[in-house]
Amino acid sequence: MSSKNGNGNGHGERRKFQRIRLQVPLFIRGTDGRGVDFLELAKTLDISGLGARLISPRSLRHDDIISLTIPAPLPAAAGLGESGTPPIQARVRRLESSGEVELAAVEFLKPLE
Repeated sequence: MSSKNGNGNGHGERRKFQRIRLQVPLFIRGTDGRGVDFLELAKTLDISGLGARLISPRSLRHDDIISLTIPAPLPAAAGLGESGTPPIQARVRRLESSGEVELAAVEFLKPLE
């Protein structure tokens, strides 16, 4: 019997980073097919140290590099400039349309620690 499980239910699947179901709003920044920069508000469905699954109002393209930023207020005394997390660079790996939204699985270019 093979150790790989092709039925998609996740049993027997080994992951280096555990996937967590977590809905977090975030900004997606990138460039569309016409070369025009965009900034969209989206949210995660789940996230791990290696990537995330997103719900996006914008159609993304497979293999695009996008920048993800989680809007988070910083204390005024921090003196760090803009509020939010440092951008996370990610590559679009899988796409799936679901009505008016698009689901995108992205892989972080640098794993989260």
